[in-house]
Amino acid sequence: MPSAEPLLQRDADTLRFRGDLLVGAIAGLWTQAVASLDGVRRFDLADVGRVDSAGVALLAELAQRAGGVVVDGDPAGLSALRAAYRLTPALAYAA
Repeated sequence: MPSAEPLLQRDADTLRFRGDLLVGAIAGLWTQAVASLDGVRRFDLADVGRVDSAGVALLAELAQRAGGVVVDGDPAGLSALRAAYRLTPALAYAA
């Protein structure tokens, strides 16, 4: 079971997220994530337990800044929020 404490790790062209991506954790992850974004092409969410709307907003903004990413993993809440905000599986806004 994934840890609730959010963590971020850069591994080659992948940002690996761990823990729950919830509103209370987003501000703490933002600076580290933006600083680690150059050259990222993949988000690994396999160890994320759940996301809320703030977590999806973080991921979508990072994906847009990265110029597009592949997303691995489907934590609780992601699919429903992606559909609600009309985001593609790569977290881009659908046309």
